[in-house]
Amino acid sequence: MNATPARPSLAQNRAILRQGLRASVAEGVLATPVVTMSLPVNIFMTALVAKGFPLSKPDIGGASSLPFACNFLQVFITPLVTRRARARPTAIIAAALHTGCWAWLGWKLPFLSPADPVATGRFLLLWVFIASLFNAVLSVVWNGWMHEIVPARLRGRYFGQRNRLIQGATLVFVLGTGCALSWGGYSARTFQAIIAVACLCRVASLFYFARMPDRGPQTHAPGPATLPLRQQVAVVRRSHSLLLFIAFGAVWNFASNCFGPFYHVFMFEQLDFSGLQVGLLATLTALGGIISLPIWGGLLDRYGNKACMAVALGLWQGPNFLWCFLTPGNSAILYGMWFWGGALSAGFILGQFTILLKLIPAEARSLAIGLNLAVTSIVAAVSPIIGGEVLARLFAQGYAPLDVYHVVFLLQPAVSLLGCILLLRIEEPASSPLGSVVGAMRNIRTLSGVLGLSFFVNYLFVRPADADSRRRLK
Repeated sequence: MNATPARPSLAQNRAILRQGLRASVAEGVLATPVVTMSLPVNIFMTALVAKGFPLSKPDIGGASSLPFACNFLQVFITPLVTRRARARPTAIIAAALHTGCWAWLGWKLPFLSPADPVATGRFLLLWVFIASLFNAVLSVVWNGWMHEIVPARLRGRYFGQRNRLIQGATLVFVLGTGCALSWGGYSARTFQAIIAVACLCRVASLFYFARMPDRGPQTHAPGPATLPLRQQVAVVRRSHSLLLFIAFGAVWNFASNCFGPFYHVFMFEQLDFSGLQVGLLATLTALGGIISLPIWGGLLDRYGNKACMAVALGLWQGPNFLWCFLTPGNSAILYGMWFWGGALSAGFILGQFTILLKLIPAEARSLAIGLNLAVTSIVAAVSPIIGGEVLARLFAQGYAPLDVYHVVFLLQPAVSLLGCILLLRIEEPASSPLGSVVGAMRNIRTLSGVLGLSFFVNYLFVRPADADSRRRLK
């Protein structure tokens, strides 16, 4: 008797794939609250450390830096884990541990004292580090898993539909969180209720994780042969445009992260914004990005990435000098600024991702990705710590907080515009495959949270389809 199990038929493979794709959509929607709250800067965490349990500026800077530090550390952890375990159980365990961290925070909140910011800050820094490490490992494993189970011919259409549903869920969660915090008076019970809802949704999403297949039915062509390390180093050293892009990325990460986490704090503390107002600003940023993304996709294809990125960055950062003149009396201009910033930053970040696809040399892919991730992660992790220390020292010297913020907010637009000198010197080669830089996308995704772009950040994980691809899909 033949005991060899029969291979699944084509119809069975299609049914398995269809079930997995549907489960992935449900998982993404249910995971939205925890994913949104886990970004470095978001309405929940900013309200927690600025209104609920006020922390010192160095502690806020340290908490904002830890997700980037964990992006770097996971480079050494994830390969060890994935070498011994499959993607699905690894993702489920990492998601469960990450959810456990949030439950731990919810349980601990009533025991944290706003009158003892030192002890509260010490606990929150430890918590952010542990939760961010689990989240960094989960994100990389999840991305590799999705690119394995979703056939290439379906990715653009499928992830486009999936992300639209997630964007709707994010909108509901951000506005709901803003209203709840405002009406609840930023009490510990309000924060606990939001965490409880997010954790319950995440636990439900684990059920759909388990319904997704380990891998798709398609086969992948073998990649290029790996060169010895010394030859890979030589290839990277000859890739002058890649090195210029890494240098530009370091400058940009410093400019956007040094005082970036404190823009939200400034709105809560100095402009006396409510959670609902901050939620509306985040929504306007997202809407600006959603409206402009199709236009930016066409412009990037037609005129190239670096030119569009330079124009987008200049038009985006120029109005940011207005932060240096904001007071409670004229704060209404922020609504227009955030919508405009969302529309322009969408083109810049999309170009930042697509130009990276072109600059990674295929014969030294791993080394190039590691170098880019290491440099940008270290700079992004150190920058908010420096920003927090600078603010603390200026406040300690007796300067008015409003004047201090007005001065330090000069840094981001000024340094960003100077960084365009490096950007414009980059030579843009032909495009590279999307799958070659999944690991390098981590900091782009994390940084989007600092910039208030979490609503549509998943768009960056799907390369825009060209005209031929769209015709084939139709």
